[in-house]
This record gives sequence, C-alpha cells and structure tokens, in this order.
Amino acid sequence: MMFLLNLLARLSLPVLHGIGFILGWLIYWIPGRHSRRMRDNVFDSGLCVPGRDCRRLLRQSISESGKAVVELLPMWLRPYESVLKLVKGSSGWEQIDDARAAGKGVILIGPHIGCFEMIGRHFAARHPLTVMFKPSRQPALDALMLLGRQRGLATMVPTDLSGVRALLAALKRFEGIAILPDHVASEGDGVWASFLGRPAYTTTLVASLQRKTGAAAFFVAAERLSWGRGYHLHVYPMDDTLPADKTAAALRINQGVEDVIRLFPSQYMWNYNRHKRPGGVALPIEVPAL
Repeated sequence: MMFLLNLLARLSLPVLHGIGFILGWLIYWIPGRHSRRMRDNVFDSGLCVPGRDCRRLLRQSISESGKAVVELLPMWLRPYESVLKLVKGSSGWEQIDDARAAGKGVILIGPHIGCFEMIGRHFAARHPLTVMFKPSRQPALDALMLLGRQRGLATMVPTDLSGVRALLAALKRFEGIAILPDHVASEGDGVWASFLGRPAYTTTLVASLQRKTGAAAFFVAAERLSWGRGYHLHVYPMDDTLPADKTAAALRINQGVEDVIRLFPSQYMWNYNRHKRPGGVALPIEVPAL
C-alpha cells in the first residue's frame, strides 16, 4: 500500500488535481450526510444568491473538495524540498518574518480552506512551529500524518492540557504555533458565536494564548491555484489584541475566518460539520451577531 501511495504522491500536481476533481464528484454522489451537509452549508452560508449562484458555488466546491483529499499525498510523502517548491508566491508573509525578527511569538490562524497543510510546511522551513495533533482511529493513518507533518522545525503535540502547555511554552520562546480556528471546540474550551449567520461553538484558545504572551496573530491561507499550478499564500495580520471577553473574542475570530473564506469560497471545507453541538454543551439561547 505504501508503495502505491508513494507512487501516486509523485504524480504531477495537475494530474493529482484532475484525479481529485473526479474523486470529489464520486464522493458527493454517494448518498448520505456528506453531500447533504455540503449542499446545506453552501446554500446557508450567505456567500451566494440562492439559486443559480449557489449551485455554481456548490459545483466548484465539490471539485475542490476532491483536490483537497488527493493533495495530501504530496504534502505528506514527497521530499520536503519538493513540497516547498509548490508555493508559487505569497502576499503578506514578510509580516510574519518581521514579527519573528522583532522577538515576538506568532500565532497562525489557519481555517479549513485551500491547502491548509501547506501553511505549516512553509512556516516550519523557516521558524520553529508547534501544532496540536488529534489521533484518529487508524494508527497507520496517524503514522503517515506525523511523518508528513513533523518536518522542518515542526513539532506535533497532543490535543490535551499538555498540548496547550506546549503551545504556551512555544510562544514564550517567541516561536510559532498554528491553530485551526473553525474546528469545533470541546466542552468547556469554547463559546457559542455567530459564524456565517449561524451559531458555532468557537475555540477561546487563541485569545487566551495571545493575552498571556503578547504574540502576534495572523490569519493565513494557502490558495489552490488553477490547473495544478501550485499554491499562493495569503497572510492577514490581526491588527488589534483580541478582547478579554470570550464571546467578543470568538466573534472577532469568526469574522476573520469569514473574511478569508470570501476570498476563494469554493475552497472552503463545506462538508465539515462546523455548526454541530459538542457533547455536554447546551444549545445557545441567543447568539451575538457580528
């Protein structure tokens, strides 16, 4: 199996994205919650006009979702230098390098959009990076992910209290950390806040770490270029410190994520159940809007 995966990983990116285009539609046509959730999330996002406009965004998103799956192979299995060469340009990345040069820790806030795996690869080639890792139910897959992600100056830590302490320690050493802001938080680790017009249980970790360390925070995304041409990195600094109020901070995070999604909405992971209620968390009575 590993031989086959390694062989596929070495296919050119245009070929892999072509395979991903087909895969995205094959997965979508399988009856079940996946396709229903994707369609509902696109049509309820407020980012398209119901009807033809939303159907076009849905079609584009289906294709992009398949590309997101197959491009994991080169991200994890190609030689590191080969992966780094897939970045064809960036907008604003110098601000991250400037923050590090000024002796600040860096928080990369990377939503589930584009090739978010590329953000860590690119950063870890230049600066130390600590990222949380939640094991799956498939040990072989975990080993593959760790092999691909712990490259350069990257370190993976567990999604528990020890992992949070490791993130805090990294920022106090003026290093970098990466956090998925649109990952549904666990009970007690988040608050309800509006996201694309609907309640979403949102992490409070970014605000907590920033207040404790004074780290510079940036919204980041790796845009998938058409026809397998590679990726363009986008960086948007958070100009102000997140508020102490947890709900206000969560709203600010969600607003930043929404702004990134609007740049290339078809590349957002619309099949992710962002609005689910974690076990043990009560439904909100009222959710403040942006």
